[in-house]
Amino acid sequence: MSLSWQALTASLIILPLILARRVLKALLMGRTAVPPEVWFPAVPGELKVRKTVGAGEESYERMNIKTFLEARVPSLFAGFKPTWWLPNGHVQTIYMTLADFTNVDQVVYERTLLRTPDGGSLGLDVTPPSSSDYAHTLSDDTPIIVVKHGLTGGSYEPYVRSILASACKPKSEGGLGYRAVVINFRGCAGTKITSPQFYSAGHTDDLRTGLLFISERWPRAPLVGIGFSLGANVLTRYLGEEGAQSRLRGGIVLACPWDTKLNANRLQDHWFSREVYGRALGKNVMNLFKRHLDEVNALPKGNRLEPQVPIILGLKNPTLMEMDEAMIRVVGGNSPPFPFPTAQDYFQWAQSHPALRTIRVPFLALNTKDDPIVAYNPTHEVAHSSTCALAITHAGGHLGWFHGSSNPIASLRSQKPADRWVREPVLEFLRAVAEDYVPDEKVGPRPREEGVIVDKTSGFVMEVGNDMVGYKIIEEGEIISGAEFANAMKATSGGAGL
Repeated sequence: MSLSWQALTASLIILPLILARRVLKALLMGRTAVPPEVWFPAVPGELKVRKTVGAGEESYERMNIKTFLEARVPSLFAGFKPTWWLPNGHVQTIYMTLADFTNVDQVVYERTLLRTPDGGSLGLDVTPPSSSDYAHTLSDDTPIIVVKHGLTGGSYEPYVRSILASACKPKSEGGLGYRAVVINFRGCAGTKITSPQFYSAGHTDDLRTGLLFISERWPRAPLVGIGFSLGANVLTRYLGEEGAQSRLRGGIVLACPWDTKLNANRLQDHWFSREVYGRALGKNVMNLFKRHLDEVNALPKGNRLEPQVPIILGLKNPTLMEMDEAMIRVVGGNSPPFPFPTAQDYFQWAQSHPALRTIRVPFLALNTKDDPIVAYNPTHEVAHSSTCALAITHAGGHLGWFHGSSNPIASLRSQKPADRWVREPVLEFLRAVAEDYVPDEKVGPRPREEGVIVDKTSGFVMEVGNDMVGYKIIEEGEIISGAEFANAMKATSGGAGL
């Protein structure tokens, strides 16, 4: 998310007034670490979990999501104390967009480009690259973290690298020793637009396509998902849609927007939210569209995006809702259900909190009480779920959770940016699901004979029963430095992709 000059001016006028009311409370709470509020199912389902790992012997126990997290993710229940000079959600969120994380959390990727059945392109970024010495030491059953990033972001985002730098580091260096694959949204992270379709908060078939590719390449690897913001919404919907048939054995989501309709209307209807966050997010989507304008104009005539192009380009300093109305409701996914009659219809369809009731794998959501973008945390839906938990911290903003006593001057100059509290519970959860949880046999990568076909004429690998889920490899081998790519993308888009 980047802040326009208009939004920045508005924030400089209004933000001190908001801070004056909240800063004393935030500072008082910031003196001590406050544990998050954690919500669980009223009637939880059972999880099969490895109890001990001995000399060739294993035993198992039955847990529910509450006892599983208490035993395997203890840091979740420890207190969170925000950095003293980032006491509330606004400054945590804005700091994330302004700070320079170039010198921390280095991650190198290898890109694979896939063609989808509708002619679109997906960029999948894999770490460690197959050419690296470390990759050669990994077995074919090494766990894989599957990542969905935020709005207009990509594999280069600091919040993504913050997790993967530790998760994909060798165990000998204190890491988990895993692989990771970031499934970038269409048009994001330097991927070209080759069809009239972009992406949205609700479209899940591109995630299915990415998972199909991963399952074909590493059929023995346990897969665990993590989603950030918009990507969290997509991941949640996927897990709810698939239930016990999920290729992912579990998922964790950070700053999920949940009620997309409520969020969109709050961002549009409240002056400060609209001018600071709504326009910043709208600008990011507009910049993404303009970056691909030549590709859009080269698409075959008569496509569904074509009549929207002059409408989109006619918007001046648009809000996110205005971009959703002009663009995303039309080209945010497969047809049907796209296009939607109005953005409000799209928002209603894209909600993810109803999906919690049908998730059947371990699922943990992390949100904050002071998130300036997310208006609703679904405690009621979690209570009616089976294997879901929701942890809500008192502070942290949107994808922030910065803690520790870092120096503000050094932090902004990238010498030592503030650290993220959320890293430790995320890593504990990923390890627990990948190594300790024993899923139902229906969950995870499936044998090719069970639902995958290869079209020898077109060269596509297709999922049986869904003619929109399939891929053909177009290109492989490009090496991408996450930190360097982040600087390049920030220069063209103006900020982080929340």
